[in-house]
Amino acid sequence: MSLIDDKSIFTAMKQNGPFSVTDDFTLGQSFSRQTRRWARQFSGDRLLATKYRVVRAQIFDFLQIEDFSEIPGLLANPAARAQRSERACMLLGNQFGMSGSVSEIRNKIKEYAQTADAVIDLSRGKLLAPYASHLETSNEIETTHDPVNLLLRVFDERFHMKARFEAKRKLVLMNLAGSIDQRERETDIENKFYAFLEFLNQNVWSQQLKIGQLEKVYLRSQHDADSFCCTKVSVISEIDRASLTKLGDDERLTLLKRRVFEDGGRSYPVYVSVRKKDSAAKVLKLLRKNEKNPAVAVDDELGLMAVLDSISDVKRFVRHMTRSAIKSGSLMTLEDISDTLTGGDYPAANAGSSSKTQMLKFFARMGGMRVELIIHTNQSYLNYRFQRDIAHEEYEVKRIFDSGVAEFLFPAEIYNLDMQQIRQTMLDRFRRNIEDSGRLQK
Repeated sequence: MSLIDDKSIFTAMKQNGPFSVTDDFTLGQSFSRQTRRWARQFSGDRLLATKYRVVRAQIFDFLQIEDFSEIPGLLANPAARAQRSERACMLLGNQFGMSGSVSEIRNKIKEYAQTADAVIDLSRGKLLAPYASHLETSNEIETTHDPVNLLLRVFDERFHMKARFEAKRKLVLMNLAGSIDQRERETDIENKFYAFLEFLNQNVWSQQLKIGQLEKVYLRSQHDADSFCCTKVSVISEIDRASLTKLGDDERLTLLKRRVFEDGGRSYPVYVSVRKKDSAAKVLKLLRKNEKNPAVAVDDELGLMAVLDSISDVKRFVRHMTRSAIKSGSLMTLEDISDTLTGGDYPAANAGSSSKTQMLKFFARMGGMRVELIIHTNQSYLNYRFQRDIAHEEYEVKRIFDSGVAEFLFPAEIYNLDMQQIRQTMLDRFRRNIEDSGRLQK
């Protein structure tokens, strides 16, 4: 389901919908030729008409007006805007389950605005970096955090069409950020992340080493010329890396900083990356899923990726995790398991993902938490890094375009960019960077 097709739930953002931002709009002329033409365009879609009325009512309630024609008077009255701003903060505070004074709630809403800005910066900064200057948010919108002022700017004829669209976009993203913040407070995610790290340090990693102690090694790998999949891999030490003077054209070096776990009286190395999704990443995931409810769409707030030397070590690590949970006083159950490390197709349900992806993936439920675990062998991890059509960096590009997020955030009518053409340009760019990485550097 695309974010920009007829099934999109973000009706107010669509540039081919009733709330599209155009240059030729006027307020207070209900029976103009332009208004009648606009009404005929959407009169045949009952659901769309209902959605329009709902959004319009929300705008009127938020601004304390009865008609769009009252907006110019509100724009000209700073005292009335200030009164509505304070009222809006209290309404939003109650909507998102916040408590505290008006100033405390206003600070929280400012955080939502900063998250909205971070979503745009995240998209511009990496996945659309060559086009960053084209996609820069107008200063007047980026520096505005008050939702009433942002909403009024959507309807302020003094502002250019691009700035008015960006004001509307920022409000939509702020609303998603508010839903995510409410969900995080309800699930106590910050404390759970800390508890998960404590669980790993106290029960999973070797107690013979200090917390955070890591061993640096390198994966020396050979890759197929056509697919760039890993055909051979060996682990070399820092000393061996220092004496290495040449790599073949098909070879790459990948640094791993590994921890150690103990099982059956033996020590086993494992590279681990633990993460908690930040708010901007969660907003982007809601958009990719065409969903406004983080409880439904964001099921991987806590995650761990592990890389081990062999399939047998993978099995040993999973068993060690379940035993460690028991030792900590909690049963660990594994849910939604998919395993393609030894063959088979990955159930690729998300836009841009590949059925050829190799990994063991499941959710571990323990200690009041639900943690996503993705486990690789050295070889499957290198495929995750390098293989064509599978590499994670390519996947990041595909999913922002194939889900419709790029066009949703930066529509062609506003930014005059062809996102389908840019998609291929960025895939080519990322592919060159992927294949150039890991070369021997002295």
